[in-house]
Amino acid sequence: MKLINYIVLLLSLTAGAQTFSEQDRLMGSITPERAWWDVLHYDLSVEVFPETKSIKGVNIITYKALKKGDIMQIELQEPMKLDKAIQDGKELSFQKKGAVHYIQLRRQRGGIENKITLHFSGTPKVAVRPPWDGGFTWSKDSTGKDFIATANQGIGASIWWPNKDHPADEPDKGVNLAITAPSDLVAVGNGRLQKTEDHGETKTWYWKVVNPINNYGVNVNIGDYVNFSEKYKGAKDELDLDYWVLRENLEKAKHQFKQAPLMMDAFEHWFGPYPFYEDSFKLVEVPYLGMEHQSSVTYGNNYKNGYNGSDLSGSGWGLRFDFIIIHEAGHEWFANNITNKDVADMWIHEGFTAYSESLYLDYHFGSKAASEYVVGTRRIIRNDSPLIGEYGVRNEGSGDMYYKGANILHTLRQLLEDDEKWRGILRKMNKEFYHQTVTSKEVEDFFSKETGIDLTEFWEQYLRTTQVPKIEYVIDGNTLKFKYLDIIEKFDMPVIMVVDGKEEWIFPTASWKTKEFDKNIKEAYVKPDFFVNSQKIQR
Repeated sequence: MKLINYIVLLLSLTAGAQTFSEQDRLMGSITPERAWWDVLHYDLSVEVFPETKSIKGVNIITYKALKKGDIMQIELQEPMKLDKAIQDGKELSFQKKGAVHYIQLRRQRGGIENKITLHFSGTPKVAVRPPWDGGFTWSKDSTGKDFIATANQGIGASIWWPNKDHPADEPDKGVNLAITAPSDLVAVGNGRLQKTEDHGETKTWYWKVVNPINNYGVNVNIGDYVNFSEKYKGAKDELDLDYWVLRENLEKAKHQFKQAPLMMDAFEHWFGPYPFYEDSFKLVEVPYLGMEHQSSVTYGNNYKNGYNGSDLSGSGWGLRFDFIIIHEAGHEWFANNITNKDVADMWIHEGFTAYSESLYLDYHFGSKAASEYVVGTRRIIRNDSPLIGEYGVRNEGSGDMYYKGANILHTLRQLLEDDEKWRGILRKMNKEFYHQTVTSKEVEDFFSKETGIDLTEFWEQYLRTTQVPKIEYVIDGNTLKFKYLDIIEKFDMPVIMVVDGKEEWIFPTASWKTKEFDKNIKEAYVKPDFFVNSQKIQR
């Protein structure tokens, strides 16, 4: 299959279904059984059994009651089983409705902190196309040793461990993650390694995250890993860059991962300090393409530049960097630092991160490279459905959220005519929404405020319709005549026309407008950096 067709297939997996079940509603909305309590911390222990492809574990949830409540909603998806729930030494009863478990508690008073202990076990779903179709991946390295990883963004963290599986509520005080695996293997999780315990045939690895973390970012990686590391003199402090790779790939990794400090240089320039200094930064090799697990970015790009050796943009610039290192690490700022409250707004994660690829090129190779790359990615855009999905039902918008999102942001950048202002806005965004969950509306309003431009119709056009604005224009001697088609009411974004080699702003609307020049026009076209269609009409 050709690369472009393959990528379109993969992106289509992110588009949500148009019919929704009761489970979609229960898991995708803030139900009364979720609303009364706030997650403060997860203390998650899991033992992994490669021979049977099964797991068992315990999750201790520390929470705060925001108001009175006595029924707690917890998710754990089949075929995993919630074995028991315990509070204050007493086993609690619960009712199950699909993945949703309603646990009966004693009446909880508002303002009080408490804990609940959940025991679970089973054979978790095997991932079919990780990371898009998530679950556990059970694989082997070239020597026959087990090579295991989790990836569960779309399907939810509850595919393997019980939790409050909604993006709006992250554990404010982080996660402790203890992973027990066969002793000849290494288990890598999020955050910093605290200690290991050797039990003979098995070993437990204790990891600690002190920052808030999205549930899907919590991950387990097990293999014949070796570790190397370096110190990065960052914008905030000295940062540990830690690398965990298969023993057989150590030399490849030492060469390819030289791009990690280059990534940090670019992204701290554009977005501000790495958001998780306390938890370090890791690249961890896995048996699938890779994913943005917070402080534990997983890598499976076969130590090649590009997207597994190919250039998504067709411009040539996509082969100047390792796609997984750059893209997935970009998510540390957009997805992990700034997280959508509802997956319908997933474009915040993917649009900004896809654009980070262009900004990486901008920093290291210049604005021409950045422009050619992001414009080149338009060949992937399908305009099949809006970027924003249905709220409250676990429905992501179109897979176009990646590169349509990137091109929307690149277009917005053109309207400022000041790259330092653009950079300042991106940095302020990461500071203002630091470690928060946000809505698309909050992001849209932020950009209107910071740019000083009323972007109401801009966002409505690009995020909530599938129409790409189209400029029709006519050259008549020294006069340029132009208007917009395929736009919503009041959309009037200015664009730059290149007229006989000179950039000229025009201000199209739905009605014909004209602009006169000193001499006859020989050639005119819309500057490619604007995400619009255009058509020259012959007289």
